Amino acid sequence: MKLLFAEDEVEMSEAVVDILTFHKYVVDAVYDGEEALAYARAEHYDGIILDIMMPKMSGLKVLETLRHEGCRTPILLLTAKAEVEDRIQGLDLGADDYLPKPFAMGELLARIRAMLRRREEFTPDILTCGNISLNLKNYELSGESQSFVLPKLEYQLMELFMLNQGIYLSTEDLLVKVWGYETEAELGTVWVYISYLRKRLAALDANVQIKAKRNIGYTLEVVG
Repeated sequence: MKLLFAEDEVEMSEAVVDILTFHKYVVDAVYDGEEALAYARAEHYDGIILDIMMPKMSGLKVLETLRHEGCRTPILLLTAKAEVEDRIQGLDLGADDYLPKPFAMGELLARIRAMLRRREEFTPDILTCGNISLNLKNYELSGESQSFVLPKLEYQLMELFMLNQGIYLSTEDLLVKVWGYETEAELGTVWVYISYLRKRLAALDANVQIKAKRNIGYTLEVVG
């Protein structure tokens, strides 16, 4: 699982990152709100942890911007213990949970596990984008007039795109998410499977495309 951790107190950030890394999370640490927003836009994360009080842009503003742009990644807010209004505003803006500071590391880990669990539980059986749908139970990718049952790797890649519509995912991230951290597959394998999916979409006469942005990655978008 890959997490973005935004906290401007460097010593605290380093301590939390050490604990999360020990518990097998991959963590990107940033130290101000503008950097948090840039990372969240550029990378795919399973969860985001935002301190509310940060330089350059507050955690609440980062949260509001991401939700306005359609980001559905679970977000946990770190709040000052006395600031009840911040917690209420954060939940109203779309935060999934909050944790008052100071906190015990064990509670932070429990909140993260719960947040990631809820994301998995709320995944619908059928994902849609434009005029296509993906059935998560039988691996069927369908258009208006026909459908395909996708092989496992094509399905996993398509599911990842459908769950992150409009969000650019790097080739490296796609490789790790679909093939795993210890895979011997190379980046070229991702490109091959993206070409397979593009052919499937063309055959379905889909009004969605897998778009590429140089040095950033790939995303699924409705066109036309």
